[in-house]
Amino acid sequence: MSETTPHAPSEFEKAAGDTQGESLASEFWAFLAQNKKWWLLPIMIVMLLLGTLILLSSTAAAPFIYTLF
Repeated sequence: MSETTPHAPSEFEKAAGDTQGESLASEFWAFLAQNKKWWLLPIMIVMLLLGTLILLSSTAAAPFIYTLF
């Protein structure tokens, strides 16, 4: 049996081991800021609002939502 010698972790392995516990929203915000993709923000806001309306349409709030349209 041969023993393997430990190697120095690569940059990829260091990044994979770095768990900062960031939320999805903070990671998305960092992505927008770093890549200057600010045009994605209105699209995501509209998608979140539509998703919220769809979820609320199956609850007791449905009659109030239907009066908006």
